[in-house]
Amino acid sequence: MTDTTQSNVDRITDRLRQMAAEFVIKPEERIREGEMARALSVSRTPLREALNRLVSEGFLTFTGGQGFFCRSLTPEKILDLYEARAAVECEALRLSLTRAGDDAIAAVGQALDAAEPLYATTSDPIRLLEMDEAFHMALVELSGNAELVRMLDNINGRIRYVRMMGLSMLRADQEGHRRMAAHREILQALAARDEARALTVLRGHIGMRREDAIQAVRNAFSHIYVQAG
Repeated sequence: MTDTTQSNVDRITDRLRQMAAEFVIKPEERIREGEMARALSVSRTPLREALNRLVSEGFLTFTGGQGFFCRSLTPEKILDLYEARAAVECEALRLSLTRAGDDAIAAVGQALDAAEPLYATTSDPIRLLEMDEAFHMALVELSGNAELVRMLDNINGRIRYVRMMGLSMLRADQEGHRRMAAHREILQALAARDEARALTVLRGHIGMRREDAIQAVRNAFSHIYVQAG
């Protein structure tokens, strides 16, 4: 495959990933390849490669004889992803306790300090989510494990819409304050090399109960189909 073809596939993949992450393609909706190729002004061959990539990433599914579909959106799927997120972040934190230097941990704290004014004042759930994801990615990067970083990035993409809808239902100032406090407590425990405390706070911060998942999915479906209307 030439570099030009590869870059074209990359662009198509990025566009489709965004569409799937934001549920522009609705949950369990079949993707009609001809229509999608025309909508994106691309040919079928790079489109098919992009679709296959997104199946491997978990954004789409493929059923033989039927084709490609957007992933489903159910409380069970969301809980699975949150459990996977907790596993990735907790393992990264364990590694960071012995691998991350004091200066690297302090740098994450400085970035948190710089973000605090916006955390406290923004009413935009998208900005809150971006800042929250940036902190957690930085935390996982302290582990020095690129695969854990890649895994968290994938999980974030697949739960981003549900998280954004959840944040939009809350008062931004309260949510920002709560998250900032948890982030600082995690960093303080990490800097003190207090594994038990760091993991307890992290699990409590990123965990999700089943009833919360049910409500989050209801909120997401409501927004998806209100937008469509």
